[in-house]
Amino acid sequence: MKYALCAALLLTLSGCVTMSGDYEVTVQDASGVPIKKLGKYIAHGHNIYPIRNAFCLNAPGGTVIIRDIATGKELSGESPYHCR
Repeated sequence: MKYALCAALLLTLSGCVTMSGDYEVTVQDASGVPIKKLGKYIAHGHNIYPIRNAFCLNAPGGTVIIRDIATGKELSGESPYHCR
C-alpha cells in the first residue's frame, strides 16, 4: 500500500511539470550571432530538450533560445540556455 501511494503521488506531481505549447528553438554563437546553418526548429512541449541538446552538440559554447510561438516570449527557466 505504501508503494502504491508513493507511485500515485509521483505520477500526480510529474503531471504538474508537463510542458505544452509550441516553441521555436534557435541557436546563437558566443557573440550573439544566429548560427543559420543549424536552422530553426519548431518543437511541441517537452520535445525542446532533444533539439536543445542537438544544438549544443553542434555548437559548443553557443546559446540556445527557446521562444513560445503564441506569445513570442522566451521560455522562462529554459531560455537562454548556454551550451558547455
